[in-house]
Amino acid sequence: MLHFFAFKNFLSFKERTEVSFVLTKKASAHGWDVTSPAGQRLATAMAVIGANGAGKTSLIKPLAFLNWFITHSFQSQRSAPLPLKPHFSSSNEPIEFEVEADDVNGTLWRYELMATPERVLREAVYKRPNKKRAKFSYVFVREWNEASQEYAIKQEGFGLDPAEARKVRPNASLVSTAAQYGVEVAQHLIGAHVETNILQFGRVDSTSGFLDASMLYFENAALKKQMEALLRNLDLGLSGVEIRKLDFPAPPEARRPEDVKMPARYLTFGVHALKDGSSHELQMAEESSGTRTAFVQLAYLLSVLASGGIAVIDELESDMHPHMIEPFLDLFSSINTNPHNAQIIFTSHSIEVIGLLGKSQVFLVEKKDCESEAWRLDTMEGVRSQDNLYAKYMSGAYGAVPQL
Repeated sequence: MLHFFAFKNFLSFKERTEVSFVLTKKASAHGWDVTSPAGQRLATAMAVIGANGAGKTSLIKPLAFLNWFITHSFQSQRSAPLPLKPHFSSSNEPIEFEVEADDVNGTLWRYELMATPERVLREAVYKRPNKKRAKFSYVFVREWNEASQEYAIKQEGFGLDPAEARKVRPNASLVSTAAQYGVEVAQHLIGAHVETNILQFGRVDSTSGFLDASMLYFENAALKKQMEALLRNLDLGLSGVEIRKLDFPAPPEARRPEDVKMPARYLTFGVHALKDGSSHELQMAEESSGTRTAFVQLAYLLSVLASGGIAVIDELESDMHPHMIEPFLDLFSSINTNPHNAQIIFTSHSIEVIGLLGKSQVFLVEKKDCESEAWRLDTMEGVRSQDNLYAKYMSGAYGAVPQL
């Protein structure tokens, strides 16, 4: 489970910013909390609130980037720059990331990265085997030596051949690369499950997200059944969803058609029950934007809930009625729907979530003089759990509202 992540000099955030899921014993969590395998009380849901352009998406983008970097950066072309952008006032300074999480065995892991768009300057993994041991020990540390123009790498139980470690490209993660060589620790680390609708330049477009969701539901009957039940309960007028896969034949000029893999297409229909007991199918493209969004968002959420991990969602309620947020979040508050302690962090313009989640599970984001800053609501003095948090936020008492 994710304990916290922190970053510095990334996008609109210049100073170090930390997003913590750690809850005190007294913090009210309204059911969205569990004790992690390492023994720490953690939130399972975290909302990010603020004005347009304040930096809400930038606050959660580090998780999307690190997921890609640790898992897939070995596929990058050697000359490709890292998809990173520092704050424009510190364009010559490196970007820093830090993340801490535990696994199902209770081992606490810490990952650190310092990089520029051109190269990794420092990458390190530390671990603490159990909560009785107070100190972290390094698994590996990789540092760029500007004078020698090479990386100095030290390992302690990581298991990657030193000669192969030195060959890792400057725009790739040592973890990502080591996993390709079958290094057990690296494969364990890339197994962390992150689902997100965030790309380098923004959210996943509706077409791409819709196709991926259709494929997921088609291949996983259990998730499809859950999705249909939830869509019915959301009062969208659907009695079910029908997905058909169309396989395209190989082109006739192919010498070995069996070797030619043509992309499959999925036709998705919303099923509507009529009064006389019959049903009518409507192509999902003709359904409301809210219905289509719910269909796609549930693919991210249900996938994480099925195995554990974290969903990183930009604008959870986009195109949907604000009342739909609560049933989505309820999925993360019950052991019946969240048996693996999955977590979610999301941005939202539905301020009602402040009253729903409470002060310990809401981050506020504000931008001043072209610099974003973020803080958890329960870190502000004078904010009480019994306050009408929604009303006070709307009045501007907590900041992070547009100045119109």
